[in-house]
Amino acid sequence: MPSVTTLDVGLAVLGLFLVKHILSRRTAGPYPPGPKGLPVIGNVLDMPKSQGWLTFAKWADEYGNIIHLNLLGQPMIILNSLDTAMEMLDKKSSIYSDRPVLMMGSKIVGWENTLALTPYGDRFREYRRMLHRLIGSRTSMDEFHPIEELETHRFLRRILQKPDDVSDHIRKTAGAIILQISHGYTIQEHNDPLILNADTATDEFSKATEPGAFLVDVLPILQYVPDWVPGAGWKQTAKEWAADLARMADAPHDFVKKHMAAGTAVPSFTSMHMDGELTPEQEFNVKWAAASLYSGGADTTVSAIYSFFLAMTLHPEAQRKAQAELDSVIGTERLPTFQDRGRLPYVDALVKEVLRWNPVTPLGVAHRLMEDDIQDGLFIPKGSIVVANIWKFLHDAQTYKNPMDFNPDRFIAAESKEPERDPHTTTFGFGRRICPGLNLADASIFISCAMALAVFDISKKVVNGKVIEPVIEYTSGTISHPKPFECQIKPRSAKAEQLINSVSFVGED
Repeated sequence: MPSVTTLDVGLAVLGLFLVKHILSRRTAGPYPPGPKGLPVIGNVLDMPKSQGWLTFAKWADEYGNIIHLNLLGQPMIILNSLDTAMEMLDKKSSIYSDRPVLMMGSKIVGWENTLALTPYGDRFREYRRMLHRLIGSRTSMDEFHPIEELETHRFLRRILQKPDDVSDHIRKTAGAIILQISHGYTIQEHNDPLILNADTATDEFSKATEPGAFLVDVLPILQYVPDWVPGAGWKQTAKEWAADLARMADAPHDFVKKHMAAGTAVPSFTSMHMDGELTPEQEFNVKWAAASLYSGGADTTVSAIYSFFLAMTLHPEAQRKAQAELDSVIGTERLPTFQDRGRLPYVDALVKEVLRWNPVTPLGVAHRLMEDDIQDGLFIPKGSIVVANIWKFLHDAQTYKNPMDFNPDRFIAAESKEPERDPHTTTFGFGRRICPGLNLADASIFISCAMALAVFDISKKVVNGKVIEPVIEYTSGTISHPKPFECQIKPRSAKAEQLINSVSFVGED
């Protein structure tokens, strides 16, 4: 009979420990339901290739509001109920505020340096502290209203000059506002290098962080595959994206340092925090907090305002109602300002409906659970990637009547009905990960919509007597944009055109 060795005993003890560990986790409660999946790979093949929010919303009908997926052993939880998301991500934010390590976007490209993907900890708290002081409330935003109004007025003039380039004008204006605030930088009117850098990097962020887009996120060992191996072309893409991200953060930061040394720096978020002796770590935090301000706000704002132009093209009745309110309250002798917002309930409701109708981040940015949890009797294991299906929350027929319709009136109180749920409670994230730039984004979207409605008529384009019908199509990715569409934008009157032209561009006589 073979003798029992110390190794045998050790293996037996280890085996008992593993069995006990597995059983103890299972007794905490069942996993949430979900697609069955395959042995070993689990649900890897079930993951949608694009616009996952639509697939996840359909799964809710079969599996419920909390769905469990197994991606090669990595648990992923999809939340299809706003109330459940708030129970977990808001009320239990102390354990749901980490970010998953998305190997492609976080580690390899480097987006973990920004607030969006930085792990929960001291650096995260430092970023939020700095940004909250700047734009953490509507009151603190008052300081920046003149900048937003001026740059939005310039936005109107760009549209007047080149109405077919509205998407480019939106990007330029969003960048102009945020770079003024973050770095005291005034953009060049044509081909500004910082705008081009940032637009490139933020577009790549959306692609790099889309759930299921890169196999290396599920199999991190693939990062060590040599570049020359067939199928490893993504590694060259990652290098290019990492260089673009570094350029987005470094170029405006170096601009501020140069002007501070010369004594010509314009007051900004960066110059305020760079005043005095800083350690390398402190300067790193300032640089990337400022980059977070741009990357977190510019692209989302662009998507929402472009959706506004699409909505107005398709829904002239909502446009006319908003314009009637503006004419009654503001008149036609001036442009609307932020001080008018309280007297423009329908325009305010229209902004809410733009945010609800096609949310800019349909799946938000994934959370990571830091310890085991039980929700509604279901076991959610530590390390789970938790995705909130914001698109589903905002298109839930139990919350919004006829949710696919564009209807600002749903947010107007009346004797016979209460207004429907404000999408601001959903659009900008949850818990300790709620977007710190939400007040900046909200202000930018409101003033863009109000000013554009005051002076422009937006309609379907007519070519050779044929009406061009825009198609409602949105891109995939973490940040979803309307796909390019055609529309006609004309001044409402000669007086409106005079108002638009009453502003000058930088460097213009």
